[in-house]
Amino acid sequence: MEFKELGNTSIYIPAIGMGTWEIGGTFYPDYSLDKEAINSLRKGLELGMTLIDTAEMYGKGHSEEIVGKAIKGFPRDKIFIVTKVLPENLRFYDLINAAERSLKRLDIDYIDLYLIHAPNLQIPLKETMEAMEKLCDEGIVRFIGVSNFDVDDMEQARKYLAKIDIVVNQVEYSLLSRDVESTILPYCIANKITLMAYCPLGRGVLARDKFLTEIGIKYKKTAAQVALNWLIQKERVIAIPKAIKIKHIIENANSTDWRLNKEDIELIEKHFN
Repeated sequence: MEFKELGNTSIYIPAIGMGTWEIGGTFYPDYSLDKEAINSLRKGLELGMTLIDTAEMYGKGHSEEIVGKAIKGFPRDKIFIVTKVLPENLRFYDLINAAERSLKRLDIDYIDLYLIHAPNLQIPLKETMEAMEKLCDEGIVRFIGVSNFDVDDMEQARKYLAKIDIVVNQVEYSLLSRDVESTILPYCIANKITLMAYCPLGRGVLARDKFLTEIGIKYKKTAAQVALNWLIQKERVIAIPKAIKIKHIIENANSTDWRLNKEDIELIEKHFN
């Protein structure tokens, strides 16, 4: 597994992590696939994908409960847990309480990375960032970041932090969704902020793409592996594909430790331009 620096922290995290959107339900809990999900997450941890991303929104917290069960028995200091607070919980005490509820569902003593899931224009960002900083001061959270923030949002958030900085912006990024390349990615690179790419396989579309399949033949890799490898070659970018089947977990893990050549990268980018 390849590792990349988290923001400007000297902490290294896997270039490919595991997303959990729709694992444990979408907007409501779904317990039907819990066992399969736990087994798959545990397999991913064994393969080196030791970053797991979840959120209080996913399955109304049930995704966090699944993650908590999946990491049992693994060394806590070797696992990097990311979770996110809902936009409606961005008032100071609402945010503090949300983090504590996430801790309880995850059954852990601290959250490695806590993200604001999306901006909320109805709540002052200054109040939100003060709460995020307090969580770090109290050791509840190690690092903080944002999700679905544009450059102006990131600059505003950073302005309200006194002692720490955001280390991540989690946004949609794939060969089918490259808007971040215009402003968000350059800003992250310039300010040493990690861009965490969700939906890196374009909600499964890229895994079935014929063009990527042809490219992959040269490397003995699948279309999905080509798409993920292209992504993690970008500076400051890591990816968090969601998978519930073990064969897909293994496929994702094998997207690292090799490189598309320059010519193929140019062909891919031209094709998906």
